[in-house]
Amino acid sequence: MTKIISIANQKGGVGKTTCSINLGGALAELGYRVLCIDMDPQANLTVGLGISLSQVRRSMADVLGDERVPLDEVVVATEVAGLAVAPATLELASTEVELFSAIGRELVLRDAIGGWAERQFDVVIIDCPPTLGLLTINALVASSRVIIPVQTQYYAIKGLTALIKVINTIKHKLNHDLEILGLLPTFFDGRTVLAREMLENLRELGDHRVFTTMIKNTVKLGEAPLTGRPITEYAPSSAAAQAFRDLAREVIELG
Repeated sequence: MTKIISIANQKGGVGKTTCSINLGGALAELGYRVLCIDMDPQANLTVGLGISLSQVRRSMADVLGDERVPLDEVVVATEVAGLAVAPATLELASTEVELFSAIGRELVLRDAIGGWAERQFDVVIIDCPPTLGLLTINALVASSRVIIPVQTQYYAIKGLTALIKVINTIKHKLNHDLEILGLLPTFFDGRTVLAREMLENLRELGDHRVFTTMIKNTVKLGEAPLTGRPITEYAPSSAAAQAFRDLAREVIELG
């Protein structure tokens, strides 16, 4: 069965898009057929996978909008073998407003993924916007698992409660299959006392798994989006590339 995984956190700057791009790249490297869906109007995932926004004719705004364009009509291949993307554009922001008056507004993405995408791909990764609005809710309703990237800083951890509450509400009312796969520590700097303390706080937060893999902020990781390739392609021998390979294996093992 196709794994559908949302990468979600309502706080910006925690590494959602970085995680989506590079986890997708690492899974493709392992031989899985991967689709990355960009649900953020900022379209950073789209650009980070080498897609020029000026060349995008149809996007997730068309899939979720009134026309309900089939998902297969917007998906484009990347230069990475086995990795495709459903691009976003700024129009997705106005599409979210349109969704408020739509019947079954929380289920649109789930319906779009069902069928074709589930036959074509082994893993679908959904990059969520930094809000808890309808775009994120659609992603969570469509997913069976959610990964929560958490920057190892005080305010990042403090905001987790609201997100977990939303996830639990969606699980009980709209998607009984939804589970938190794990909390992913990002921007981790083991040299600082604060980061080590925040990591410990994360592990004590509750009954949620914390991934063994930690994503550190490195120069190579920052450069990779400029090339339109995942870190596993841009700098395959780097520590960051190995970290995402480790994360990919954890994700597959955890199911």
